[in-house]
Amino acid sequence: MKKWWTALLWLPLLALAQEQHSDQEIKKDIERHRQMAAAHEAAARCLASGQKPEACQKALQASCKGLAIGKYCGMRHEH
Repeated sequence: MKKWWTALLWLPLLALAQEQHSDQEIKKDIERHRQMAAAHEAAARCLASGQKPEACQKALQASCKGLAIGKYCGMRHEH
């Protein structure tokens, strides 16, 4: 519950920050999101191929290094 309230408090600030991005910064963000999406697609293919989840997670972390915040490449879900 605490995370929910924290997120709500940050939303107006995030919206304000987004309005101040230049066109060049937005283009960089787009490219970074595409790179993260490609890394996640590779992780999905890795899992679909039958490899161990730990190996796929390690590959995802390596391909996302410097792209996203945290060890989950900008995403985290239930496990």
